[in-house]
Amino acid sequence: MHNAKFIRYAAVSACVVFAAFQAGEVLADSANDKFFDAALCKPPYTMTSAMKIYDVVEALAKPDTSSLGAAIYKLPNQIDRDGFKSTEVFFASNAVGILVEGERADDLAAKYDLKRETSELLGTSTKGYSRELPADLQPEPGMAGPGKVSIVARQGNALPGKTLLACEFVQEF
Repeated sequence: MHNAKFIRYAAVSACVVFAAFQAGEVLADSANDKFFDAALCKPPYTMTSAMKIYDVVEALAKPDTSSLGAAIYKLPNQIDRDGFKSTEVFFASNAVGILVEGERADDLAAKYDLKRETSELLGTSTKGYSRELPADLQPEPGMAGPGKVSIVARQGNALPGKTLLACEFVQEF
């Protein structure tokens, strides 16, 4: 009788461990999708969409705030999509994205139909591309002041060996 209880307990425990492992994989896949989608403006950048991603990443890691006035979260697992890999999620006052491994701005521009930027943001990026979202995906007038949401890919000396892929809101003055 005692052996039967032990066997039952061991079997149930094994099932719980297996289910937890599977759930962890599903959560990782879900986070993977959320981080890449956010960087690709799916949904377009708003404070609400940024906070949802922030809540997910905050549960996974603690930020490094020593770079560029941004918070960079090192993820416990690598995320990838379309041949681009990352282990870092990026938050700034007006952007949410990922840091893609390698200097891949040209590749990101080709994949996501981004156009070369005419400005290097006062020297902070050595190569930058962007694409403004269509009018129907822009924020409602007055929601965040006048401005536009774009997908951006930038690389520069501040983040050697990395490329920022982000959804960015730029205010118009």
